[in-house]
Amino acid sequence: MVERRESSEEYADGWVEDEVLGCQFEDVRHCKRLRQVLGQFSRRVGAATPWASQDWAGVKAAYRFLSNRRVSETAILAGHFLATRSRVPKDSSPILVLHDTTEFSYKRTRIESVGLLRTTPCWPGKGKKGMPCLHTVCGILMHSSLAVTTEGLPLGLVAVKYWTRRKFQHTRSLRGKICPTRIPIENKESIRWIENLRRATAMLAEPRRCVHIGDRESDIWEMFCVAQQEGTHFLVRTCVDRRAEDGSTTVERIMNRVPIRAVHRIEARDAEGDLRPAIMELRYQKMSVCPPIGKEKRYPKLTLTVLHAQERNPPAGRRPIVWKLLTDLQVVSRRQAIEKLEWYAQRWKIESFHKILKSGCRAEESRLRTADRLVNLIAILSILSWRIFWITMLNRTRPDAEPSEAFTELDQYLLDELVPDKPNQIRKAPLTHYIIKLARLGGYLARTHDPPPGNTVVWRGLSRLTDIELGIIIGVELVGN
Repeated sequence: MVERRESSEEYADGWVEDEVLGCQFEDVRHCKRLRQVLGQFSRRVGAATPWASQDWAGVKAAYRFLSNRRVSETAILAGHFLATRSRVPKDSSPILVLHDTTEFSYKRTRIESVGLLRTTPCWPGKGKKGMPCLHTVCGILMHSSLAVTTEGLPLGLVAVKYWTRRKFQHTRSLRGKICPTRIPIENKESIRWIENLRRATAMLAEPRRCVHIGDRESDIWEMFCVAQQEGTHFLVRTCVDRRAEDGSTTVERIMNRVPIRAVHRIEARDAEGDLRPAIMELRYQKMSVCPPIGKEKRYPKLTLTVLHAQERNPPAGRRPIVWKLLTDLQVVSRRQAIEKLEWYAQRWKIESFHKILKSGCRAEESRLRTADRLVNLIAILSILSWRIFWITMLNRTRPDAEPSEAFTELDQYLLDELVPDKPNQIRKAPLTHYIIKLARLGGYLARTHDPPPGNTVVWRGLSRLTDIELGIIIGVELVGN
């Protein structure tokens, strides 16, 4: 009976093999166990480990795998990193590498077992009367780097860094006493941006095609210099007004004198969440930018392009959209300016990836007690989160692709049988046709003017479809015996 169950699971999760094929464990049995654990979680998205494993033997095996000292997040994700590189288009199109940091908070009483995230004020008793006390939040931090195409299709993770805190960085206690820029980057948590940039560039092995994109937290001069050394590119949102040219002026002053070079229309959400048109005024200028004063002796000036996008006549009740971007890429025309603006807009894809990891896979609801076990679990769930996100975005970026890219023949047969076409329904592109059916299993209504299915209905549909597949396969095997 055990052998029949394993063969059924492998058939239902054929994509898992591609994501674990390149894993290099000290014990070959760990690769097989990873394949089984990832397959179990993929069939029951968001389920706790006992529910995903379904029996005591499977639960015990999963817990032993997560707590094994010879198993690490690096070994778990090694195969996925290689699979990501194999999915990179063979042409010369740019590869956008999105960087961001997220937190996983856990309700634990022992800080030393999980780690420290932050302290937040809380008020004892009912209401907010009296002096607040500080509440310690335990958890793990994750800095991830997600490779996507310029159309927004997530190819997969290319670098990840996990860490915990035993105490807060010493720079916080020195605030007001010493300039933070005089503290070496190696002594700050900000070094994660540089480490992931190097790892991602090395993993993709095509530095000239890579464009590393980050929010205002990535406005780090050392990272700009490392990108230049590695022969790769960056596009970040700035948070400070840097000195420019000979140091007697600033970037902001120069850009205030630059005329509007382009106007671009985008869709933005208002306070109610509805999409509204917004007219963006674009200014761009190539200039020499100086390093911070405390770093002048260690780092050189860089010739960069500054791109400012500001909303014209914003509506009442909403702050104007203002993006101030810095890049080493060439911007000399309206088309190139709009292109860089659209590339930066893809940065929100990594926010969606983290949302799937937390809300869909429920990575913060695990009851594992130590940071090492939690990190191994988050690494496994990260692969599953990418898979859900990839199917969702595949529908939006490549609807004309063959269904076989995302679904097996059994998947397509069951979707046709379980979700019949609506009367007078217009047949859409092949892949879109089956993804909509999958989403309908997860609660998507598929009305005429509904937007494309999102991540939530996709992960619900995947869970239902795999349950049905396993039931049919096991039933057929029992009849055959």
